[in-house]
Amino acid sequence: MMHFKPETIFNLDKNYRTNLINGISGGKPACLVGTKNSSGTNNLAIFSNIIHIGANPALIGILFRPITDRNHTYQNIKTNQFFTLNHIESSFIEKAHFTSASFSKDISEFDTCHLNPEFLEGFQAPFVKESQLKVGLKFIEEQLIKVNNTILVIGQIEHIFIPNEGLDLAGNVLLEKLNGVSIGGLNTYYELSEIGQFPYAKTDQLPPF
Repeated sequence: MMHFKPETIFNLDKNYRTNLINGISGGKPACLVGTKNSSGTNNLAIFSNIIHIGANPALIGILFRPITDRNHTYQNIKTNQFFTLNHIESSFIEKAHFTSASFSKDISEFDTCHLNPEFLEGFQAPFVKESQLKVGLKFIEEQLIKVNNTILVIGQIEHIFIPNEGLDLAGNVLLEKLNGVSIGGLNTYYELSEIGQFPYAKTDQLPPF
């Protein structure tokens, strides 16, 4: 068994360390974030640092690495206040992955990666047509995480678009039926399949393990 301590981690090769630390949190959401810049160019970028903030009000957060001029998604959210989350499916993971390339702000990743923007219900940010599960959000606030200068951007859900077969009667999202994928580390993708569902856990209703 390998054992890593702080000093060991610090002295690792940069790429090895990045892959290791990104991977140990397990499978992460695989989403494309759609925005529009002030010139009207549609922007698209892949994110895995998607965080459930709360259900009432309905809030989702995205964690951004330290902000630079190259972070067009963050700039667009702050300028236009609206953005979308679009679940990545197995049928277009390669196209989605390469939205992470450092394109200039006047180039649309929709065009370069051959994905289609879709505008629904008059929402002011582009959805991904190929995605079955799409969420429209309005910027609410941001929080600076001082230890590493990352920023948590919090959005309020304005729209959810999901096929009927993607939900059960209790409101559970059936990711397997939506061909959903997850990300391990930085660039490895996994298909999702349901292996079990259990009731809400209560101390007086534990099963006989």
